[in-house]
Amino acid sequence: MISANWPFSPKKFPFFYGWVVWGFSTLGILFSIPGQTMGLAVFTDSFIEVLGLSRTELSLAYLIGTVGSSLFLARAGRWYDIFGGRTMITIASVALSLMIIYVSYVDILSASLGGSVWLSFTLIMIGYFGVRFFGQGVLTSCSRNVLLLWFIKKRGLVGGMRNVFVSLGFSIAPLILASLISFYGWRESLWILAFLGGIIFSLLAFIFIRDNPESCGLKADGLDLESNKKVDSETESKTLAEVKRSPIFWIYSLSLSMHALFGTALVFHIISIFEEVGKSKAEAFSYFIPAAIFSTTSNLLASWASDKMNLKPILIVMLLSFCIGSLGFINLQKDWGFWLLALGFGIGGGLWGVLSNLTFIRFFGPRHLGEISGFSSSLTVFASAIGPAAFSLGYDFFGNYAAPAKICLGFLIALTLTSVFLDHKESKKKLLVSIS
Repeated sequence: MISANWPFSPKKFPFFYGWVVWGFSTLGILFSIPGQTMGLAVFTDSFIEVLGLSRTELSLAYLIGTVGSSLFLARAGRWYDIFGGRTMITIASVALSLMIIYVSYVDILSASLGGSVWLSFTLIMIGYFGVRFFGQGVLTSCSRNVLLLWFIKKRGLVGGMRNVFVSLGFSIAPLILASLISFYGWRESLWILAFLGGIIFSLLAFIFIRDNPESCGLKADGLDLESNKKVDSETESKTLAEVKRSPIFWIYSLSLSMHALFGTALVFHIISIFEEVGKSKAEAFSYFIPAAIFSTTSNLLASWASDKMNLKPILIVMLLSFCIGSLGFINLQKDWGFWLLALGFGIGGGLWGVLSNLTFIRFFGPRHLGEISGFSSSLTVFASAIGPAAFSLGYDFFGNYAAPAKICLGFLIALTLTSVFLDHKESKKKLLVSIS
């Protein structure tokens, strides 16, 4: 095990080292972009052209690869609990970059082996599995979790500050990637991403990230070791087996997954959804601006409030917001439908960021956080994989997108009612700052 004081001691920094970890937690999520939907989508047309696959075939490869990756996230979370964030983030960054390089050569590899459609399909499916598993899955989850142990009193606010930069990065990433492709080409752009993540970021992450403050002789929130002052309560840790028997886990995980399903489908089909009701491509893209404003605002407010209140009200407001957004979706042909859609999914998406960050450590403690959050992430990733396909099939069967949206609304209402009446007790134990 690498010493927390190698190659330098965090105690010697002129400010609390948790903020350094905050910076690399933010960068880790941003460097997962090549494994996120919005990052991969930019390369879709290039893959279709060089592999000779139809859009449907490529989408199916993406679906299978994503679903496959979701099945292993709980095990990856267990590795996080064993090896820590420093090691896992470094490994995930390198592995993601290797998979990016593999994807950049998948057309050449296919051609050298005969170039059949099924061969190309299989090879790109393997690539999608790798970048989704190491990018959206492992790197994102580990980068999010490593920050949680460094802050307790201001955990929500600190996470919200990170989410602002992540949201900004995710929103401009497609434009940056599109510019890289137009200037250098799609293959060379993938090489650039692999170099930045696999060499630059992984090396810096290994040097600067630390798993927890105690290993460095520090305390969460930068509190003085000599003080006998009590800090905020921390939740008693539970195992994954115990968590699986908890209704709390399932109501929060299903709520987070519902947004992953519905929200991914909305983004994936957004041009087609708007065109169905007679709106232009420009109107479709204009949705993202007000939605981003609502999302950022709600995220910051809820992040600040979460340090002072239980999570139950945030969950209920999130689900109600998605219900409002669903009503806007169903009535998108009307002007007020557009604004309900942007308001509902904007506010709900911001609150989703808060809950995905805080839920599992608040209810189930830090000891098995990786495995628990990994298992929940597997449900979320699975939902995001089937969402676009579910809405596409719904459109083919019912003749419109409103029908699957109404089904989603029914599930959201059921989750909302369950959340209202379910006891959301956050069991806690007191932690002392001082050590003998």
